[in-house]
Amino acid sequence: MRYLTSGESHGPKLITIIEGLPAGMPLLAEDINEDLARRQKGHGRGRRMQIETDTVEIGGGIRHGYTLGSPVSLIVDNNDWKHWTKIMGQEPLLEEEAADIKRKISRPRPGHADLNGAIKYGHRDMRNVLERSSARETTVRVAAGAVGRKLLSQLGIKVASHVVEIGGIKSNVNTYGSIEELKEVTENSPVRCLDPIAEKVMMKAIDDAKTNGDSIGGIVEVVVEGMPIGVGSYVHYDRKLDAKLAGAIMSINAFKGVEFGIGFEAARKPGSEVHDEIIWDKEEGYTRRTNRLGGLEGGMTTGMPIVVRGVMKPIPTLYKPLKSVDIDTKEEFSASIERSDSCAVPAAAVVAESVVAWELASAIVEQFYSDRFEGLVNNIAKHNEYAREF
Repeated sequence: MRYLTSGESHGPKLITIIEGLPAGMPLLAEDINEDLARRQKGHGRGRRMQIETDTVEIGGGIRHGYTLGSPVSLIVDNNDWKHWTKIMGQEPLLEEEAADIKRKISRPRPGHADLNGAIKYGHRDMRNVLERSSARETTVRVAAGAVGRKLLSQLGIKVASHVVEIGGIKSNVNTYGSIEELKEVTENSPVRCLDPIAEKVMMKAIDDAKTNGDSIGGIVEVVVEGMPIGVGSYVHYDRKLDAKLAGAIMSINAFKGVEFGIGFEAARKPGSEVHDEIIWDKEEGYTRRTNRLGGLEGGMTTGMPIVVRGVMKPIPTLYKPLKSVDIDTKEEFSASIERSDSCAVPAAAVVAESVVAWELASAIVEQFYSDRFEGLVNNIAKHNEYAREF
């Protein structure tokens, strides 16, 4: 499977086209809208989330609630477009209009794609860069991920996330009875945190950052239960599933690090405290006594829960902006200010869920017969039975 996204932050629409879905998979707009609404929540979000109410229009590939096997197009309207029609319109401007265009940006923001993208593509107005590099694009990535999540759910595979750290404040509750419990608690937390005490401290830190014109980052964790054993590859470097998941997490705006299981802590421990002993019983087949490696060995799934964490840096758009250089005058200025969040870590957890769900769904479709969804379901069931009895 693959998908492409199109659209700018203040353009008329955001669009994704998904290719490679099995035919006959149930899919409704409400399956996608639920995750779009979750992405817009979270303490610390900016005013843009009060303007937009993201819902998807299915433009093709679905008939009577089921996929056709043809490409699926998903469209999300930008409500704020009505205020940007002149600035972000597609039609050419008259010479006098071009001279007067508002919101032209010649002062790149440190930490953003502004300057590098302008140099790469030759844009003198860096709005051409920031409109596409904006995290608004994750709207349709979440839409695509929701489709991947739907495929996984039909195979009994569950995906959830939680925030483990914001602004240096760590959650002291990182265990849960079931993935359903994890979802229930985090969906009712303004910062998607399992620890009610840390939650309040995190919220205060976000409020303090906003008051100070600053921003803070954090760490999110995605958990997946029910993946079949052996999805991925040890044979080809570019088919290693942990590498694909790492790339997916790192592709999210402002994410700068990723780890699985105990992650970088493995560098500080002996092998006896890193690897997971293998056990077997008639009911479950092969499992592990622990899950320190986060459900992945040799580039493949072990059948244990996949545990992946991503590090999000503070959002670089600051209301007390850092110094920069005007590309027209080469003079030092304070960088441009765009409307932004003081902290988007809770929302980023939903984006992380989405990209992980997509990569896992894509890996399953690649590895197992998937022209017909019914055939995929049967093949996964047979594979799981085979793995138990191996």
